[in-house]
Amino acid sequence: MKLYYMPGACSFAPHIILNEAGYQYDVDKVDRSTRKTADGEDYNDVNPKGYVPALRLDDGQVLTEAAVILQYLADQKPASGLAPPAGTLARYRLMEWLHFISTEIHKVFSPLFKPDITPAAREAQITQLARRCEYVERHLREKPFLMGDVYTVADAYLFTVLSWSSRLNVDLQRWPNIGEYLARIGARPAVHAAKAREAADK
Repeated sequence: MKLYYMPGACSFAPHIILNEAGYQYDVDKVDRSTRKTADGEDYNDVNPKGYVPALRLDDGQVLTEAAVILQYLADQKPASGLAPPAGTLARYRLMEWLHFISTEIHKVFSPLFKPDITPAAREAQITQLARRCEYVERHLREKPFLMGDVYTVADAYLFTVLSWSSRLNVDLQRWPNIGEYLARIGARPAVHAAKAREAADK
């Protein structure tokens, strides 16, 4: 199994989960400018969509989309408890979170990475992000994780995208529950292991 990633991208979420679930895996860093991987592949051949993550399975097939890869990894290791069983209401609640993170938080952050974004456009994105953070802040008031007392793949995804705030000068200090949540997830050994492995590829 091989994870294709770019440093600082949403591919960090499945990298965390590969460690959380105890997988044996390889990583292949994708160059942002050339779209070549460290192993010499043309990433556009791996994933014609052009963005990370992609996960090459042991049989050669390739999965894309962070929310899908996260669920796949959890489902192959059900004892990890990283996702509720398929077909249960709890699983649909997990999917609800994954879709919310992907469409309402991840995609709101994306324009902020563009160097030519106008001040007005930036402010509009941050205002929209603030509304989403208010929802998350209320949800985390009495819960350590998105699904309650159980850490899941959704937490790895939300941690990854909200961590972009420091790189993009987006202030999250007004949401103390989110701050404590990010510190809690960031302290997990699987997060440290993923950071160390990606740092070693620089």
